[in-house]
Amino acid sequence: MWGMIATWRMAHDGVLAAKAILEQQGSCQDAVETAIKAVEDYPFYKSVGYGGLPNEEGVLEMDAAFMDGDTFKIGAVAGIVDVENPISVARRLSEEKFNSFRIGQGAVAYALAEGFQPKEMLTPRAKTIWEKRKAEIAANNLDPYDGHDTVGVVALDEHQSMAAGTSSSGLFMKKSGRVGDSPLSGSGFYVDSEIGGAAATGLGEDLMKGCLSYEIVRLMGEGLAPQEACDQAVYDFEARLKKRYGKAGAFSLIALDKQGRWGVATNVEFTFSVATTNQEPAIFMATPGPEQTTVIEPITQEWLEAYEKRIKAPV
Repeated sequence: MWGMIATWRMAHDGVLAAKAILEQQGSCQDAVETAIKAVEDYPFYKSVGYGGLPNEEGVLEMDAAFMDGDTFKIGAVAGIVDVENPISVARRLSEEKFNSFRIGQGAVAYALAEGFQPKEMLTPRAKTIWEKRKAEIAANNLDPYDGHDTVGVVALDEHQSMAAGTSSSGLFMKKSGRVGDSPLSGSGFYVDSEIGGAAATGLGEDLMKGCLSYEIVRLMGEGLAPQEACDQAVYDFEARLKKRYGKAGAFSLIALDKQGRWGVATNVEFTFSVATTNQEPAIFMATPGPEQTTVIEPITQEWLEAYEKRIKAPV
């Protein structure tokens, strides 16, 4: 049995590439890295890698993490700048006994020393979007923050190993040095090959208040199916956060267990991609349903066409 689940429509092409690895009995570690690199490399995805949107100073700071569910090895970077594939740097860092989470210039220095390629990651398109947003904020006194979609991936291979990874350019117009949940173990991601894994996307400042990825894995370890674990963790925490903090930002969680079963919960409209031994690769739409449940439906061709038109629209 093999399987993979990933956040957002943007991950689907990466899932297709990773499927070829998993079908040939390749490793889940390679599958996760391959899937996320496909998203990082695509210039029209505004919240991950090349083409990602910058902070308020016009600097594209990226975060990424990688976790091996067999060994619990974790590598992560935060605020890395002008390095081609942050997920690959994070995976390499997972092999380090010490200093496995590097930030800012320390992360850049490590990457270059390890032979990773420097690259100008801020595209002209992303810079134009930033310039227009800055002008809108100044003219209309707008809230500067917009967009915080992380690519998160959980994979299971035929050797019954599991891995998880995340990558994000974070909140558009964020303050310099801001880090969200994406590279934080237990918050943005968590995986245990004997149970399953989970990953998150949404407003990092609220996601990290709940450590929901770890909570979902814990609930699966107690016997809950992935969908039950996602629903319980996400909607219980959303209710508690609203009661005690006064509000809850957008967040969505995906999960996959060691049997290849998957689950999703969200408090917004959320797309995800999934493929398993028994299920052809497909994109689904999830929305919050009644009584702390999630409604999941296939996306339509019309939705796909509108999505492609939207992300490539002139700026």
